[in-house]
Amino acid sequence: MAHGLKAAGIAMAGLVLWTGPALAQTFNSGSTGADGAFNPTANVTVPLPASGVFNFTTINIPAGVTVRFSRNVANTPATLLASGDVTIAGTIDVSGANGGIASFGTNLVPNGGRGGPGGIDGGSGSNGLTGTAGGAGLGPGGGAGGTDVNGCSVMGGGGGFARQGGSTTDNVGNLYAAGGPAYGTPSLLPLIGGSGGGGGGATFGTTFATGAGGGAGGGALAIMSSGTISLTGSLLARGGDAGLLPLFGDGPIGGGGSGGALRLVATAITGIGGSMNVSGGGGGGVFTCFSGDGSPGRIRIEAFSTTAVVQYSDVPTFDQPGAVTLPSAPALSIVSVGGFPAPALPTASFATPDIVLPAGTTSPVTANLVAENIPPGSAVTITVKGLTGGDSSSSAVLSGTLGSSSASASVTIPPNEPFVLSASTSFPLASLGGGPVYVKGEEVGLVRVTATVGGPTQIAYITRSGREVQVSHP
Repeated sequence: MAHGLKAAGIAMAGLVLWTGPALAQTFNSGSTGADGAFNPTANVTVPLPASGVFNFTTINIPAGVTVRFSRNVANTPATLLASGDVTIAGTIDVSGANGGIASFGTNLVPNGGRGGPGGIDGGSGSNGLTGTAGGAGLGPGGGAGGTDVNGCSVMGGGGGFARQGGSTTDNVGNLYAAGGPAYGTPSLLPLIGGSGGGGGGATFGTTFATGAGGGAGGGALAIMSSGTISLTGSLLARGGDAGLLPLFGDGPIGGGGSGGALRLVATAITGIGGSMNVSGGGGGGVFTCFSGDGSPGRIRIEAFSTTAVVQYSDVPTFDQPGAVTLPSAPALSIVSVGGFPAPALPTASFATPDIVLPAGTTSPVTANLVAENIPPGSAVTITVKGLTGGDSSSSAVLSGTLGSSSASASVTIPPNEPFVLSASTSFPLASLGGGPVYVKGEEVGLVRVTATVGGPTQIAYITRSGREVQVSHP
């Protein structure tokens, strides 16, 4: 039996969610309903599809039933869309697994805890063969691994998420293995799970030849309903506890994994007595050394009307459903045509041209473009629209970096009449990294950016269903 678990602080407290007038506003989850109704009658582990997204009509999880999800190859978050109501009287659990215990012998099998869907694994304890330091927890908030030095430094740090993970300490407050850094945003856009705690360090030939593994990060779960979410059961995205020792005492113990992410979005959210738990996994220690606890995760609640009374493990953030914007707005500009620069404040008016090409200019001419926050390699279509016709188009490919790229194209222009030049590119949102982004309740698949000589950059999100939503960025 393992000994020495130091429980992470889990301050469960009652919360009365904000109650406001619905004002006839509704939210569209974007569910196609292709997966039908989800009505499990017994405990079940459901494989996640490659996208991580389910399109249900309704969801009903009765009391006494626990639903879990097996990770897909890409380890995406679990996203449950419903065109109708969602009732959760039972449990949905996307928690991370505990780290494996330390071993007297040499263990060649990784023993870091496995993250929940969208969560990230804990670091493995050292076996002394390829190194004496424990593996760092995985993920952006992974805790540091313990080292082979005797004493408290053999223990791993806790995973970070909403806050920095706990560092390994001794009984007088000295710090050893560092906890992982905080990351992510309160809006949970992009949606991402918790990070792993560090593994314990070990030296070959000592009492514990293999250190314990770090706890895994809790997974990431989004539930979005076009109707009402009723929560009287439990949503769990806990971080995994630290891997400990097979006997009582201090030694190469792992760090706790950070809690995961829970996001609810609906027209209305109701229910009394439910709970949402994103607590971090506990560290370990008995006498003088204590490995790091995992940080709590994040909870996000969005609805037009919210009357639920729930228990929570960390303070949620609240908002109403609405459009979102990318952290760094993409921009595309036409900077010159035929060697003549575009003005700082163009008008794109046939009556008042922004650029006057010299008489006798022959077609084609070169158009130069610059871009920001658009993946290099994106194809740009340049369109020429004449006053009375003579439309044409050409293409170019952006080269450079994500932050700064450029392209040049030869364009055919109509003779003896004004024309408007525009450029447009579309790219997959996934190429920017991070998890799903939703606008007006639908997952965004593509971003379209359009520029004209005479106007600002226009940005549109194109959802998985083909819906195009124009957005503005600050």
